[in-house]
Amino acid sequence: MTVDVNKTDGPADTPPAGPEAIKAIPVRHPGRYVSAAIALGLLGSIVYAFAQGNINWGAVPEYFFNDRVIEGLLNTLLLTVVSMLIGIVGGILLAVMRLSKNPVTSSIAWFYIWFFRGTPVLVQLFVWFNLGIVFTYINLGPIYKDYWSVFMTPLLTALLGLGLNEAAYMAEICRAGLLSVDEGQTEASHALGMSHAKTLRRIVIPQAMRVIVPPTGNEVINMLKTTSLVSAVGYMDLFKVAQDIGQRAGSVVEMFFLASAWYLILTSVFSVGQYYLERYYAKGSTRSLPPTPVQRFKAAVLPARRPKGVSA
Repeated sequence: MTVDVNKTDGPADTPPAGPEAIKAIPVRHPGRYVSAAIALGLLGSIVYAFAQGNINWGAVPEYFFNDRVIEGLLNTLLLTVVSMLIGIVGGILLAVMRLSKNPVTSSIAWFYIWFFRGTPVLVQLFVWFNLGIVFTYINLGPIYKDYWSVFMTPLLTALLGLGLNEAAYMAEICRAGLLSVDEGQTEASHALGMSHAKTLRRIVIPQAMRVIVPPTGNEVINMLKTTSLVSAVGYMDLFKVAQDIGQRAGSVVEMFFLASAWYLILTSVFSVGQYYLERYYAKGSTRSLPPTPVQRFKAAVLPARRPKGVSA
């Protein structure tokens, strides 16, 4: 038996045609355009309102690098760093006391945290500054003795008010970080003969840093802004200097804008430092580290490199 084969047909081994390309129609989101238009309208209204005011914008660049402004900026940075050091050291100590099995030390730490978190920072600053009303002298025995007004300078008042208050908040942050470490780590180190202090220093605290660093970075930024309160006790920080210059030059609002610009610059720098610090302590906890700002910029702007031998 013979079978007729149509020679006009293609070869039997011709692969079938591929599936037809799907024409995907993107979903429309009209609400996004409406919300964007509303946001732009509000922004334009705010800009227009400020443009109508009698604001001497030239005073801002004129005094931006003024010697007194730079001095106040350095005083603000000094106060921020030293106050945070007091807060971190005190917070670690209080956190260890809170976790102690000794009821006396844990109760003292609890009372300290309860008191300083429950009273405003400005009130604490005024209390320290005005203790000279009830204490004429400060007498520490053979160590130190002087008038209270001489001893309690505006700088010391600011450091005590901000640093001791920050220690209460850092204590809770550090306690949360210490509790995040599995108890088996401590038990294993004790089984190897390590002391409690050595276990904290080499085992617990390095692992707790991943939990402690992010909120601590936020506290540093918050401390930078909270330093503006010390102007109430006469300390010449950035805000106090800007306020004095504004009153003498007749540009009060303009100098507040200047101070705000410097605070924004400093908080931006601290935020970048916080990001890299978090990235450093993320090693070992994630499979791949988050990209740095430079890497994100390169990925968004620069064209992706194609592998060799692959054409567009």
